[in-house]
Amino acid sequence: MKPSIVAAVLAAPLILLQPVWSHTDESLDAMKAPHGGQVRAAGPYHLELVAKDGELVLHVTDHAWQAMKTGGGEGKANIQQDKAGSRITVTLEPSQENILTGSGEFQVTKETVIVVFVKLAGQDAYGAKFTPLKPKTVKEGKASAEAHDHDRQHHHH
Repeated sequence: MKPSIVAAVLAAPLILLQPVWSHTDESLDAMKAPHGGQVRAAGPYHLELVAKDGELVLHVTDHAWQAMKTGGGEGKANIQQDKAGSRITVTLEPSQENILTGSGEFQVTKETVIVVFVKLAGQDAYGAKFTPLKPKTVKEGKASAEAHDHDRQHHHH
């Protein structure tokens, strides 16, 4: 057997496992979030934030999507609602087995940025940044829209 075939066979399992380890925001956005929220990696955790107006629900799992117990833990969310920078802080408290919840006076828009800090009992604190309603393919979409505007301007002259 040629070495290249052996290498290919040995490398195959790594390719299958890769999504578990490549935790970029893009790869997490590409996955289907278990509860329909936005998922971010924070230290040893996956944090999935489901944000509705006035209400935050944060699901905490490890990188294998196993529930992390939140009892005795705490969290907080700094919510920046818009570019004007009106921001509020919401305290997150354990509710169900692996969930922290909090509520406050805020609206969730495409501009909303929520920075969440979580500290579980006996663990270090970790933070993650969420943009709950930001369109997922914002880079491509924005660039093509700008290019489109650019073309239109040229046609008018």
